Amino acid sequence: MAESYRLRFSPSSTATSTSTFNSRSSSSPHFKLLNFPSSSHKLSYLHTQSKTPLHASSHNPFTFTQHHEHPNSPEAANPHDPHAKSQPLSKNHIWVNPRSSRAKHLRKKKSLSSISGSSFSSLLRLAKSLDSCSQQDVPKILNSLGGKIVEHDAVFVLDNMLNPEIALIVLKYFQQKIKPQKHVVLYNVTLKLFREVKDFKGAEKLFDEMIQRGVKPSIVTFSTMISCAATCSLPHKAVEWFENMPSFECEPDDNICSTMIYAYARVGNAYKALSLYDRAKTEKWHVDKVAFSALIKMHGKAGNYDGCLNVYNDMKFFGTKPNLVTYNSVLYAMGRARRAWQAKVIYEEMVSNGVSPNWPTYAALLQAYCRGRFKEDALSVYKEMKEKGMDMNVVLYNMLLAMCADVGYTDKAVEIFEDMKSSAACRPDSFTFSSLIDMYSCIGKVSEAEETLNEMIDNGIQPNIFVLTSLVRCYGKAKRIDDAVKILNQFSGLGIVPDDRFCDTLLNIMIQTPKEELVKLTDCVEKANPKLGSVVRCLLEEQKGDVVDFRREACELFNSVDAESKKSFCNSLIDLCVNLNKPDRACDLLDLGLRLGIYTDIQSRSQTMWYLHLKRLSLGAALTALCFWINDLSKALESGEDLPPLLGIDTGLGKHKFADKGLVSVFESHLRELNAPFHEATHKAGWFFTTNKAVKLWLQSRCSTKIVAA
Repeated sequence: MAESYRLRFSPSSTATSTSTFNSRSSSSPHFKLLNFPSSSHKLSYLHTQSKTPLHASSHNPFTFTQHHEHPNSPEAANPHDPHAKSQPLSKNHIWVNPRSSRAKHLRKKKSLSSISGSSFSSLLRLAKSLDSCSQQDVPKILNSLGGKIVEHDAVFVLDNMLNPEIALIVLKYFQQKIKPQKHVVLYNVTLKLFREVKDFKGAEKLFDEMIQRGVKPSIVTFSTMISCAATCSLPHKAVEWFENMPSFECEPDDNICSTMIYAYARVGNAYKALSLYDRAKTEKWHVDKVAFSALIKMHGKAGNYDGCLNVYNDMKFFGTKPNLVTYNSVLYAMGRARRAWQAKVIYEEMVSNGVSPNWPTYAALLQAYCRGRFKEDALSVYKEMKEKGMDMNVVLYNMLLAMCADVGYTDKAVEIFEDMKSSAACRPDSFTFSSLIDMYSCIGKVSEAEETLNEMIDNGIQPNIFVLTSLVRCYGKAKRIDDAVKILNQFSGLGIVPDDRFCDTLLNIMIQTPKEELVKLTDCVEKANPKLGSVVRCLLEEQKGDVVDFRREACELFNSVDAESKKSFCNSLIDLCVNLNKPDRACDLLDLGLRLGIYTDIQSRSQTMWYLHLKRLSLGAALTALCFWINDLSKALESGEDLPPLLGIDTGLGKHKFADKGLVSVFESHLRELNAPFHEATHKAGWFFTTNKAVKLWLQSRCSTKIVAA
């Protein structure tokens, strides 16, 4: 019969994840605990009948205590009733968190009612003696209890022991003195000791012995094993024990289900974690802070950043105050989501709630602020970390340097770089030097970029394709084409393979290069990408081949590059066509880009307005798209199609990364040259509007002008 309860786990399908998790046991509605006193510093049992949720102790976020007492208990009585304290206790039991503020008082009260002061002291001394004695001396010490052992005395002794090896001998001794049906309580309190010392294998071995001896586990047994597994950073084991409870005719209660939200979230089983979490919200279970933190981390890893915020806001609904771990989790998630402003709001709430930030807090904030380009906030965090003596690692330094480079904080970047070099905690790496070289290349500081490259090599770090791309762009901005070609030839011997980003940089240098010097770069382009070189040479040498051949070569080029580079290549080639005064080729490329889906949603129409959207195009591509649109408007007018009341052009507020001006200023000048009736909107930045009446008159005048010119 004993073998029927043998625990046999099948391999779990859930993933392993490290975590910290602990839970105190509650009384089961199916297996009633025996009445025994305890006044130890670890575990106490009191009387109650209600099954209530477990609540986290203020001293340990992984321990739980029940806050709802039996209706007839003194704790549940009306505090204003003078006879409340005289009401009798129920004969059922409740576990009380020994580390709570009320535990000491309740322990003393219960102990004094069950054990005399001398017995309490002697039992406590006996437990301590057992911890320090040899195995041979255990029977001699326990014989002092007499021939008849009272169950609550046995539990008290085991509960106050700290040595699990001796506790196993003591357990066997008490099993010989106490009725077998009471042994489950002895096993439970001994299992708790293995949980305290984080010996999960020892706990499993003891559980196996328990089953072999025919002792049926209770809900307290499983609660202890589950919390022991998670305390030992084995949440997948906690899941296995939880899912095997029904096979032992032991159904988990709301308290255990609530604590399993944490375990399922840590092993990445989102379906089970969220199912239990939804039940917790519906049935108003208590959910601990560590469970909220685990859910936030789970959503963050999955990229569900709205889910992170929802869980964080749910804590307010539950009335649960986030702790430092929870705040750090949600701040890190907001950093990954590039939601700097939300991270700032959450951090301000954290400080206002009296929670002091630690190193992970500042690291999460730096990530959020740097990614969101909140430059002043990022530098403020950096300054505060330095003032508190917190070491910066290479990742944080590199994030700051990259942000400073992107926002043009050159002097601040140099200052941070010097601070990094003087730091004993880390040293500049390849990314550090690459960021600085890229920063100097963006502003055309050739000598500084070259000095940084030399320092990089002196530190034993070999340049990569990113460094080569930055240097070539730097020489291009400075109009030093010969130096760009020279550095390309020097780097070719290092085995660096050009990528699409490098080829795009070469194209943009050609856009900025005078026509007579373009031939110097043609060979470089062909070496980097033969298909691109073929298209470029066709444009430069003014070949009179069939348009179909040009489109075919361009199509092969676009199909050979990655998706992220297609639009950039097409933009740059159109810009090159515009600079070479080849509008027909520019139109061919734009049309090809539309057909291949490289450009989408450039035009949109409704009954009230027709739009032209240009804000993701380069200058040349935007001007070419405008020509397309004007031709479409002319065709619509000639075919008798009704134009909408309003027509608009959206240029956006940004600018192409290699352009000195944004589209707004360029288009304002260009539309004026065309005498087009589009005017910049005062209420909508980056937009130009006109009416159908004005555009009809303009298109008709353009048509008349062409006829006269012909």
